[in-house]
Amino acid sequence: MSEKYCWTKISDVVSQVLGKHPDLALESNPSDHPRASTIFLSKSQTDVREKRKSNHINHVSPGQLTKKYSSCSTIFIDDSTVSQPNLRSTIKCVTLAIFYHIKNRDSDRSLDIFDEKSHPLTREEVPDDYYKHDPDHKHIYRFVRTLFSAAQLTAECAIVTLVYLERLLTYAEIDICPSNWKRIVLGAILLASKVWDDQAVWNVDYCQILKDITVEDMNEMERHFLELLQFNINVPASVYAKYYFDLRSLADDNNLSFLLEPLSKERAQKLEAISRLCEDKYKDLSKAAMRRSFSADNLVGIRRSNAILS
Repeated sequence: MSEKYCWTKISDVVSQVLGKHPDLALESNPSDHPRASTIFLSKSQTDVREKRKSNHINHVSPGQLTKKYSSCSTIFIDDSTVSQPNLRSTIKCVTLAIFYHIKNRDSDRSLDIFDEKSHPLTREEVPDDYYKHDPDHKHIYRFVRTLFSAAQLTAECAIVTLVYLERLLTYAEIDICPSNWKRIVLGAILLASKVWDDQAVWNVDYCQILKDITVEDMNEMERHFLELLQFNINVPASVYAKYYFDLRSLADDNNLSFLLEPLSKERAQKLEAISRLCEDKYKDLSKAAMRRSFSADNLVGIRRSNAILS
């Protein structure tokens, strides 16, 4: 019996099991289940291991240590927390995650609605070999930063954008590649901004940022995105937290340092006040839990709302 035949039979059995037990498929999807590993972190590990191996073989020195470490007299802390992430650092990490998705993709599966040749974002002619050249991290970062700056979106929105992106790739069984990455990222940002922010940015507002795209095209892309997500726009607090901490791990692996500053008396008092506020909030929720049953996801206030089609 050939090895290929064995793997085919195993794949068939797995498909049958997941088909009969959809909860197992759900648990393997990182955008839905907190225990499943994020896809971007898995895809980045190949490059991280290769880089470490190369440095070890070539006896490359790590150079001057730039990371600051706390001591008995001084505590260094950055200004990014799971409830209030640093915007610039978060966008850098999210775009790096997208970069690894493209660089280490399994294939080039796509859909016409996301193809930039079929639906260009600008009037400039798309080159015939547009699908052959992977964008670098800086190119992706500039594209996302421009949208976030113009639409005044938050760092939390960037994290939810990555959740929706990985959910789309999993549900629709497609890959993010040079031919579709801009439209997939735009669709994820569009949806995340409406679900997360109280004052949502309308589709017509994005047309003011990307002046050559039409509202009709934006609406169509948004409808397709929602349908491919099976209208599942819920992001549990546990999933959001997992993506935040995995993005920090990605930053550490790739030397993307968060700005560290000595903990001042004023900052310590502010953190203490926030901690006390959270404790009071959790006590109130605990009292409510005695009266009725509810999900643990309510312990962290991830805002949810219906998606808006303009």
